[in-house]
Amino acid sequence: MRVEYDPEAMDRAVFYRFLTSVVVPRPIAWVSTITSDGSAENLAPHSFFSIASTDPPIVQFTSIGRKDSLRNVEDTGEFVVNFSSEPLLDLINATAIDFPRSVSEFDTAGIQREASRCVRPPRVAASHVVLECRSHTTLRMGNSTLVFGRVVHAAADEDYLADDRPSSNLLRPLTKLGGDEWGTLGEVIHLRRIPYEEPDSK
Repeated sequence: MRVEYDPEAMDRAVFYRFLTSVVVPRPIAWVSTITSDGSAENLAPHSFFSIASTDPPIVQFTSIGRKDSLRNVEDTGEFVVNFSSEPLLDLINATAIDFPRSVSEFDTAGIQREASRCVRPPRVAASHVVLECRSHTTLRMGNSTLVFGRVVHAAADEDYLADDRPSSNLLRPLTKLGGDEWGTLGEVIHLRRIPYEEPDSK
């Protein structure tokens, strides 16, 4: 027997917990931004994250409410997505605290910065892959804002590349599940896509 859910009849927070337990696993964009006056460099994980376009390369993360990341992107037009890997779990979780905008999560969590090549926000030095982005557009949807950024530069540690691309096995990606659950890579399955073949007309 199924349990039926009506989002319109439910408390929004309750259905949020249900929905985020269904849409799993979710990759985590560890987003670094900077205030317009340069006084604070912010860092926060966002688990609503994906690729929006490949040509041009555009990635997207969602801010539920008006988080510091969103406000900084609106003010400066720039952000960096730092790859979230399993060994960085405790640091990533430490940057999820809702600090005031003037407080830098880099400093509170003791995270080492490194300068970006093309944008003002710094990179996370310990993150093995980084995507430097300039804001493409933002889209308000309900209580959330989708932030689209064009990737203007990328960098990867050479020790984490295989066949000229970042290796999932080496990177050990971290994902978000429901509630306080986090996920790791687990088994990797290699399966080629089946090409379409025209049916035999005979």
